[in-house]
Amino acid sequence: MMAASCGEIAACLVRVPADVIKQRTQAGFKGVGLRASSWSNFLYLVQNRSGEGLIRGLYRGWNTTIMREIPFTIIQFPLYERLKKEWSLYEKSNISLAKGAVCGSIAGGIAAASTTPLDVLKTRIMLHESRVPVFTLAKTILREEGYAAFFKGIGPRTCWIGAGGAIFLGCYELVSSSLAPYLSTPPLH
Repeated sequence: MMAASCGEIAACLVRVPADVIKQRTQAGFKGVGLRASSWSNFLYLVQNRSGEGLIRGLYRGWNTTIMREIPFTIIQFPLYERLKKEWSLYEKSNISLAKGAVCGSIAGGIAAASTTPLDVLKTRIMLHESRVPVFTLAKTILREEGYAAFFKGIGPRTCWIGAGGAIFLGCYELVSSSLAPYLSTPPLH
């Protein structure tokens, strides 16, 4: 869990700026040249037209992204390993790569559904017209839209991350099993 969390934090160094630009473009924000494109939104942030500064503009939502990714990882990876172990015990043999991918899909889907409220907060912070503390935003959403607002998009998020979990963890199993014969060390005598 610790290694996966550290990996997620490192990945967010690239993912957050890309997500900020993607979110701005999807929401129709007009960047440089008054165009709603990824490039114009990137230039808008780089040229500091938001007034936040380059780093603050590109990394808006960093804290909430990390706040989403760490619980996601803490749910997904142990659940994935547990599902594989239980399936192996049930079949009394190692499970196939396809079954490992199914375990990855289930674990990813459950982790995605569980962390959807954090994803909603992350997205709203990235798209908010000004900087806003996460707890202030959460209270506002709750007061104005109710609890259901925290689960908007749960279906698509669960489906695409479940599919991604199958691919990602299925590929991990494929590479791991392919490299295992080359990585095992002979016993010392």
